[in-house]
Amino acid sequence: MARLLMEDAEWAFFEPFLLAIRGRGGRPASDHRAVSDAAFWIARTGSPWLDLPDEFGKWSSVYRQFRRWTLAGLWEMILETLNESGVMPD
Repeated sequence: MARLLMEDAEWAFFEPFLLAIRGRGGRPASDHRAVSDAAFWIARTGSPWLDLPDEFGKWSSVYRQFRRWTLAGLWEMILETLNESGVMPD
């Protein structure tokens, strides 16, 4: 499974976006890198959340954080930044 995990350079790009999305208090934030790896694993494999391997954590917790990021517009911010940087083709 390790071959599917985010490399350090990739994490260095994503981390500032994830840290910018603040929760409303409550429990401490989960391991953002593990949640990111899990989200990308789901995207790459097309598997349902229920089939998320245990090494990523409890699927419902990972999904809940992914959903918070989605509602906060995280993925749009990342895509916009990539588009502006010229990394993504038009």
